[in-house]
Amino acid sequence: MLKNKDSIKTVHERLKYEEEHFVDSSKPVWSYSLFSEEDIRNFQNGTHYSLYNFFGNKQIEVLDTPGTYFAVWAPNATHVSVVGYFNKWDKQSHPLFVRLDKSGIWEGFIPHVRAGEAYKYHIHGFKGVKLDKGDPYAHYWEKRPYTASIAWQLEYDWQDESWMKTRKAHNAVDAPWSVYEVHLASWMRPDKHNEESYNSYDQIRELLVPYVKEMNFTHVEFMPVMEHPFDGSWGYQGTGYFAPTSRFGSPQDFMRLVDALHDAGIGVVLDWVPSHFPYDAHGLFMFDGTHTYEYADMRKGYHPDWNSYIFNYKRGEVKSFLISGARFWFDKFHIDGLRVDAVSSMLRLDYSRTASQWEPNEFGGNGNLEAIAFVKDLNETLYRDFPDIQTIAEEATDWPKISRPTFEGGLGFGMKWMMGWMHDTLRYFKKDPVFRQFHQDEFAFSMMYFYDENFMLPLSHDEVVHGKSPMIYKMPGDDWQKFANLRLLYTYMYTHPGGKLLFMGNEFGQTKEWDYKSELQWELLQYASHGGMKYCVQKLNELYRNNAALYELQFKPEGFEWIDLNHRSEAVVSYRRKGKKPEDDVVVIMNMTTTVRRDWTITLEGKKEWKEIFNSNDVEYWGTGDVFNPLIEPELVDKKKQLYELKVHLPALGAVVLK
Repeated sequence: MLKNKDSIKTVHERLKYEEEHFVDSSKPVWSYSLFSEEDIRNFQNGTHYSLYNFFGNKQIEVLDTPGTYFAVWAPNATHVSVVGYFNKWDKQSHPLFVRLDKSGIWEGFIPHVRAGEAYKYHIHGFKGVKLDKGDPYAHYWEKRPYTASIAWQLEYDWQDESWMKTRKAHNAVDAPWSVYEVHLASWMRPDKHNEESYNSYDQIRELLVPYVKEMNFTHVEFMPVMEHPFDGSWGYQGTGYFAPTSRFGSPQDFMRLVDALHDAGIGVVLDWVPSHFPYDAHGLFMFDGTHTYEYADMRKGYHPDWNSYIFNYKRGEVKSFLISGARFWFDKFHIDGLRVDAVSSMLRLDYSRTASQWEPNEFGGNGNLEAIAFVKDLNETLYRDFPDIQTIAEEATDWPKISRPTFEGGLGFGMKWMMGWMHDTLRYFKKDPVFRQFHQDEFAFSMMYFYDENFMLPLSHDEVVHGKSPMIYKMPGDDWQKFANLRLLYTYMYTHPGGKLLFMGNEFGQTKEWDYKSELQWELLQYASHGGMKYCVQKLNELYRNNAALYELQFKPEGFEWIDLNHRSEAVVSYRRKGKKPEDDVVVIMNMTTTVRRDWTITLEGKKEWKEIFNSNDVEYWGTGDVFNPLIEPELVDKKKQLYELKVHLPALGAVVLK
């Protein structure tokens, strides 16, 4: 049973624990190293991408003596020691040895220190400052508000061999990507009114995995699981880049969750934040009394939006740390993708800065050249070592070739969030249907630039917080119209080219903004409107996964064709999604108004038989169910061109999909 500061409640327990686990300080730290000269050289050059096998703590035996090897980078320190319960937090008893190669690495082996021990590094830093820091490479941390690292091993017997052998087909860009974005703490809680009430990783596994499978999502995306001190940061202000948060259990518990998702045929994407980190005293900021991990020039090193600090991408040791930190999750946790947060802020020196707050690069531009080089190396490394995965950029500007290979001058990401589509689409659907006829260009604009990148369409957590309102209340009209509009929007998203991402709660029309302190409003599912919305999303996922025309050419121009954009006054649009085989094609017709349109005429080429395979007005989705197309009889109008005229019934605020 793990014992650390969080489990010791009384003075008596503390004294007993220290007595049982005390390591005699007369037994000094042994000089020992895991690093070769080549390791040091690569670390300093920014080309060592598996540092998690060297730094941190390693439970090993030296001369038949069990104990723990510690290694930490503190280049401006004059003294570093390991402190913990095992030595009663004595700052002098267990000093580490500094390497003589001027690498700034302090290391040593402490006999009889075991897995489960809480520890920190006591650092005498620049100008004599004294600091107690957590281990940047630790795999396990004390549960907040405690801040020590925990000595831990990552042994685990993975059961996902079948998934790992076949995941290339699941994770390819020509495969369906329907992602369910989840905040683990607030998806569901044992006590929904208590923000300190958490499900464990094992409980989440039992609850979440069958739900995601039922809903037919292809992937889950977890908002940052990396250890972080403040719940209100949602994980985006991290301190433990090599550790899943201890809020829900141990690293092995998280591995079991990933394993179970893979067993259910579901890929796992993690949010990852290499753009900034917080100033917590136990974290990376001023690690050895100087700007060790961050830029010293605060025009580059301080992030005004998030009151945090920016990694020094020019420093080889920092670059090795970050790329190792990304590679770690693929190597040790078998994840399928990283969604890289705030890429725009990394690339641009002038991001959220006034003219006087930044300095141009050596060529006079606003690009952070070191960050650009880092991102390219990151993607090249990950795709080289794990070719069956994806990296996804959250990047909101017009920076070119985000998702193009580096050998084509791109940054090398597999996909990019399509923030423009999100903004344009929400702005359009918020409008009263009477006025949508005047904004059709806004609705259709996404296809003007869609092929510039491999885009994922996001309706993420950022759209349902901070006064932006939940998805259902972005929609105009009475209750029925709100739900019909939202079903229409989701149908548009699922039939538009590109990957899909839907934040938890959006699938059933949550009526409150997301609150990380609470849980989702699961009680709403007792109502037919919300239950119908959930079932609609479930069937849209099924539609997307079961129709190759909706995904296999989703990033190629030949996969999409507008059929009719000319009926502006009626606000009816239609388009064709094409597969590699013509018989796989589907046609989408959307009625953006509250008027039912019977016998709507549409002209199609090439096939004379069509049937309705999806109708957002289905009664099972809380639609009226009385406007549908049980039989479609095409009429040949041009034999030479093989043109057929179809008459289709269009429900109010509804979409039909034909095949």
